[in-house]
Amino acid sequence: MQETARRDASLASYRTIVNVETAAFGAEPPHRMKRAADAEQPVCPTATYCNISYDADAGEGCYLVRFAPGAGSTPHEHIGHEEFLVLHGSLTDCDGTVYRRDDFVSLKPGSKHVSVSEDGATLLVFIRGGFRALGESEDVHR
Repeated sequence: MQETARRDASLASYRTIVNVETAAFGAEPPHRMKRAADAEQPVCPTATYCNISYDADAGEGCYLVRFAPGAGSTPHEHIGHEEFLVLHGSLTDCDGTVYRRDDFVSLKPGSKHVSVSEDGATLLVFIRGGFRALGESEDVHR
């Protein structure tokens, strides 16, 4: 009986469409990660998010993040891969690497970093395995 139900369901019931220009961005990050030093503060307090498929319990999926000019992330470590495509603006990582529009970046599990966007940026982010905020005594990779 389930096989029949699957065949009868339309493709539309399985699809999500998000247009970057008209997406609804909100302040609450889909990953629910908070700053290690202040559990009430989100990782990127001056960023907004549009969840596409990120499941915080599973620690995987994708979302859009929009950094305001001067916004940055909290230092964090990736448990699994983080991959992102810069759709607009630029983002500078803690080692000085600048990611610009159309750059696709893949960070391996165990990477520890913090990023800032001087001019603002919009990223399409893919996470596998989740991540965690670094404690005050933990260093990022340089």
